[in-house]
Amino acid sequence: MARKRIPGPPGFLLAAIDIILINLGFGIAWYLRYRLELFREVAASDFLPISSYFGIQAFLTVCLLVIYRLNGVYGRRRHQGWADEVAGLTSGAVVGVAAMIVAVFYLRPFGYSRLVFIYALAFIVLLLSLARIVDRAWRAHLRRKGIGLRRVLVVGEGSLGRLIMQNIVAQPELGYKIVGFVDDEPRPSLGRFEYLGTTADIPRLVVERQVDEVIIALPSASHQKISEILFACERLKVRFRIVPDFYELSLNQVDVAEINGIPLIGVREGALPSSGQVLKRIIDVVLAALLLILLAPVIVIIAIAIKLDSPGPIIVRQVRIGRWGKPFNFYKFRSMRDGADRELASLIHQNEANGPIFKIRNDPRRTRVGRWLRRFSLDEIPQLFNVLRGDMSLVGPRPPFPWEVAQYEDWHRRRLQVQPGITGLGQVSGRSDLPFDETALLDLWYIENWTLGLDLKILLRTLPAVISGHGAY
Repeated sequence: MARKRIPGPPGFLLAAIDIILINLGFGIAWYLRYRLELFREVAASDFLPISSYFGIQAFLTVCLLVIYRLNGVYGRRRHQGWADEVAGLTSGAVVGVAAMIVAVFYLRPFGYSRLVFIYALAFIVLLLSLARIVDRAWRAHLRRKGIGLRRVLVVGEGSLGRLIMQNIVAQPELGYKIVGFVDDEPRPSLGRFEYLGTTADIPRLVVERQVDEVIIALPSASHQKISEILFACERLKVRFRIVPDFYELSLNQVDVAEINGIPLIGVREGALPSSGQVLKRIIDVVLAALLLILLAPVIVIIAIAIKLDSPGPIIVRQVRIGRWGKPFNFYKFRSMRDGADRELASLIHQNEANGPIFKIRNDPRRTRVGRWLRRFSLDEIPQLFNVLRGDMSLVGPRPPFPWEVAQYEDWHRRRLQVQPGITGLGQVSGRSDLPFDETALLDLWYIENWTLGLDLKILLRTLPAVISGHGAY
């Protein structure tokens, strides 16, 4: 079956769009200077019609296109971030405008307004950057729908293999789809990622699974095996990449520098440095307090509805495991009949979840009000008090039960390195529909790539996820 590919603009079409935007930016700059007279009035003797700048516009357009072409702007790089792309556009625009200014003022020192060139630089960068945002957003949307994905086979299920899988599952906008993984040691499937066989099966799998790229994530000691896989990939004319093995260090924490061409490998500060933890805590307290104030009427209505619906407490208290394995009292609105925890053993055979968690879609213990509370995650509101107490954060991995932690594999336990959260990357990426291993991969990616910007992005994605109710049961 033919695979759908993103009908993206080729390099020449991107260049054509840039030509339009460069000249539009220059036109806006002329209008701001001569029509709106921004920052400085224009004397009648100094007024120049837009036609006087046509030659300069043409020179600047050609100059920028040449610079961008030489810098590879029109060659699509899947791994390049938007910030890097904007940096390339900005540096190219600065060089182009500087060259234009030198040429113009050498030929005609006092004829043109310097403010026009300053405005032009700002608006050209702004318009080109916005065009890249739109292009990336459209491509990310299509990739989430399964269009234009590169089918990837991962070789190795150790720490390196899981690192690759957690980065791919956490960033669907990159456009990769893992068809499965192979390992010479028989392994259980990892969430949706299926164990497909040993490295000897790679040639067959490349053909059968229509693999576009093979990512080799084996320890450096397996150099003979890696060489054999590389030879097989070359023979099959399939692209391959190798994940470097830095002595079991997390690749997200590796810092590579050099002295006169000699690479030096070190370890960066953890993903949540102490300064970041303090700032995260301040934001947690402020937002949690503000949300409790704003949600006060909703809290009262929910409390009355729970009390009228069924006997039992309004808020239930559970023991959950927090950072570094420390237990704490976890609060939530009661969504099940009183004593539901004691019925768990009789329902365990109905568990629909994979891994050390318990989930069933139509849990018979739920109350009528509880179904609505869980549908829109309103039962989680009391956890704002856990945030104020310091047991939890607004964003982080969901806190597990002690019996769940007892079944964790060693790599699962890395989820406990940070404060648990009310929402997290797993909650905005599928919630209960995700297998546990896949949720764990998302949590590890969050821990290793934490920034305040990432927390904000997750918080903004939480509201649509709650409203949709997808994966909530």
